[in-house]
Amino acid sequence: MSAGQSVRIGVAGARGRMGRAVAAAVEARAGLTLTALFDQPGTEGDVVDGRTLVTRDQALGLADIIIDFTVGPASVDLARLCAARDGPALVIGSTGFGHTDETLMMVAAKRIAILKSGNYSLGVNVLMGLVAKAAKALSAAAYDIEIFEAHHGRKIDAPSGTGLMLGEAAAEGRGVELKDVEVRARDGIAEHGRRPGQIGFSVMRAGGIVGEHSVLFAAEDEILTLSHSARDRSLFARGAVEGAVWLIGKPPGLYDMQDVLGLKD
Repeated sequence: MSAGQSVRIGVAGARGRMGRAVAAAVEARAGLTLTALFDQPGTEGDVVDGRTLVTRDQALGLADIIIDFTVGPASVDLARLCAARDGPALVIGSTGFGHTDETLMMVAAKRIAILKSGNYSLGVNVLMGLVAKAAKALSAAAYDIEIFEAHHGRKIDAPSGTGLMLGEAAAEGRGVELKDVEVRARDGIAEHGRRPGQIGFSVMRAGGIVGEHSVLFAAEDEILTLSHSARDRSLFARGAVEGAVWLIGKPPGLYDMQDVLGLKD
């Protein structure tokens, strides 16, 4: 790509609320050109906000980078296709990935550059760093960790990708694996109550909540709360677009917003 040449951006899930927000953010960003929008098979030819959708295969040939806010399995399949043809690069904001999905994503990242994050907010990514530091400083014997998150009633995965990111940050701070200490649901009578070192998740799905996240460090005599509130989903779209700009020219690999913001040690 020559200097000064506009970067071609495609948008997956273009009929959804995030897809539409991303498309608008791309058009508002200098140096980028919105060249392809697509959604589920059979939607090609549909018009969304004055833009005509194309097929997925057509979009892959029309873009240097695809921004994808759909669902985990669809994003994995998209990554597989892009890797097989050595491009385009991907910015992925989908959530709901299983262990196998994560493995397949890492395989694809050996062939193409992939920026993947459960949240593209600058504030949330700073929050992650604070959570890791607090978890390291406050002992598991004295402080319980509970992660609360709330989203709109249409969200299908729980805990959210951002909630899990915060859990991973807390586990990293304590030098443990999240899978070994997480508690995602509570129901009925617990035989032993809460065990020291556990990281709990509490989830709300209601109305039009954009995104609320809090991490509590609770001791017997004090509670520290670190929190973030999203007011408009356009902030995620803008973050993803800035991530796409950062991804231009990057070698194959799996990156996240901590890389983009230079927050990694």
